[in-house]
Amino acid sequence: MTNYAADAADSLRRLREANPLVHNITNYVAMDVSANALLAVGASPAMVHAEAEAADFAGLASAVVVNIGTLSPSWVSAMHIAAATARDRGVPTVLDPVGAGATPYRTRVAVHLVKGGMTVIRGNASEIMAVAGAAAGPTRGVDSTASVDEATEAAIHLARTSGAVVAATGAVDFVTDGTRHLRVEGGHPLMAKVTALGCALSGILGAFAAVRPGEALDAVAHGLAVYGLAGAEAGASAGGPGTLRWRLMDALHGLTPEVVAQRAQIVSS
Repeated sequence: MTNYAADAADSLRRLREANPLVHNITNYVAMDVSANALLAVGASPAMVHAEAEAADFAGLASAVVVNIGTLSPSWVSAMHIAAATARDRGVPTVLDPVGAGATPYRTRVAVHLVKGGMTVIRGNASEIMAVAGAAAGPTRGVDSTASVDEATEAAIHLARTSGAVVAATGAVDFVTDGTRHLRVEGGHPLMAKVTALGCALSGILGAFAAVRPGEALDAVAHGLAVYGLAGAEAGASAGGPGTLRWRLMDALHGLTPEVVAQRAQIVSS
């Protein structure tokens, strides 16, 4: 029987030893928190979105993460260039389809990136349903109007049709490669009151995928568990959203593999 908690602890050790360079083409709102979360957990962030250097940075990176939160045509072009470079190198790619379903343009961009081939797709339930073509109605921007349980069938369908590992995140996260399914518990309700923490999570999943080549499903579950443990710790002592944000960075930095091995909550679904 797989000891998911012990494996997650091992992934955290690998990450801190490797210090993977994660190339992020992310949104303006998320740049600061994403970069600092990656540094706190033990990775190295690069926040590079210019078309002229997207291929060069993706050629250096251990993972590429693209986030469609604040779109522009030149950024979309850079996303495709960086993702294609990463695929050619066998480097993992992560898509965060922020707000997919909110506008036709945003949804088209997400779908085109998926069709290009991604290693991991992480979003809230509504975003995953929209990208999978299963949304019953528009999303509320970056806020999910659906529960993770409502999105499980869409996530499985998206994984099977895209070849990506799909994570629908919420109170309890659901992760699937279309065949195997895992659920991951953790986090704190106050995290929903701090903007861009989901975006930062997508960056961290890129770092975990980088140190588990060929094991994207497990890598994603491990990253979710580590982030969830840090979020729970930060939320327990936070006085509000402001203190939770900086406490999350401290928790990510201070979290040990030993604690992960004891407390990570990952189960087969």
